[in-house]
Amino acid sequence: MRTIPSSELIINDDGSIFHLHLRPEQLADTVILVGDPGRVAMVSEFFDEVECRVSNREFNTVTGRYKGKRMTVLSTGIGIGNIDISVTELDALANIDFTTRQVKPEFRQLTLVRLGTSGAIQPDIKVGEVVFSRTSLGFDGLLNYYAGRNEVCDLSLEEAFVAHTGWNPQLPAPYFIDADKQLFDHFKDVTREGITIAAPGFYAPQGRWVRLQPQDLKLNEKVESFDFEGRKITNFEMEGSALAGLAALMGHRAATICTIIAQRIALDACTDYKPFVKRMIQTALDKLATLD
Repeated sequence: MRTIPSSELIINDDGSIFHLHLRPEQLADTVILVGDPGRVAMVSEFFDEVECRVSNREFNTVTGRYKGKRMTVLSTGIGIGNIDISVTELDALANIDFTTRQVKPEFRQLTLVRLGTSGAIQPDIKVGEVVFSRTSLGFDGLLNYYAGRNEVCDLSLEEAFVAHTGWNPQLPAPYFIDADKQLFDHFKDVTREGITIAAPGFYAPQGRWVRLQPQDLKLNEKVESFDFEGRKITNFEMEGSALAGLAALMGHRAATICTIIAQRIALDACTDYKPFVKRMIQTALDKLATLD
């Protein structure tokens, strides 16, 4: 059995994992991921009791109980790179023996649900709606670094999208990855189904033009017009593809749920979106509390 070198899995002197600063016993099986460190407090204020609070850099964590169910809420910060760190370290906390540095004989499955904000790219999606990313489309390329990528991705969707957009080969190869089916079925009565792009940036990767011109000025038009067996791409965000992809490779359940705070077609955005986000959080907590 492989022993993981200290350079590959860094454990702090207090027995916590390098970036998250969590110890294995502080992690619940149900983990809510948010981007904004300040949103951890918004989630944990609903908890009936708090077990621990841990903070390092942008990674703020609270573990507690909601309606009797133990949950962890963790802020990841912005972007795919932080999801690579967060999901890998969460999995290590669950499935690596920190004493032997070896994989534990019994697998511990985590449920990872990202609650985020997003911009809609279909005209019928309104600000304040909640979209469940049944499929995530990665513009980031992260999953291409991992073995087994093709076994968990929807290659038919990928091929159709590349052909439809005339995808520039200088960009990372896009990938399509489904959310956990049980989570999709559990949340479908309170969310809208979507295909969500996870972009590696906020500006040009999402077709925004401030002062630097995007490489393909028509990319968003191509994205909006893409149709695969009646399914369309619904919204942009910045983390979901890596979450879904890494979880699928590792064997965890994962999903991304986002409140729409911008309508890219109508060129409209809502800056006072906290009430929408708070409603999404309350709904998600109630649903997770009843999940087997």
